[in-house]
Amino acid sequence: MEAATQTILFILNDAPYGDERPYNGLRAAVNVVKRDGVSVRVFMTGDGVLCARSGQKTPDGYYNVESRLRSLAR
Repeated sequence: MEAATQTILFILNDAPYGDERPYNGLRAAVNVVKRDGVSVRVFMTGDGVLCARSGQKTPDGYYNVESRLRSLAR
């Protein structure tokens, strides 16, 4: 018998910088997706779509949201 798969949705609606919520959401998604039987979906809306923009220049004092999103995509 195959184990049931749980899908968890993360919604990002804040700009990638100026706040740590998008980074923390992606960080949580990266850790959750490592679990057996769990899949992750990320929905970006509003300013959150800027998290997926390539070639971001990370402001001083912030984590790079683009690299976290790339590691989740892998």
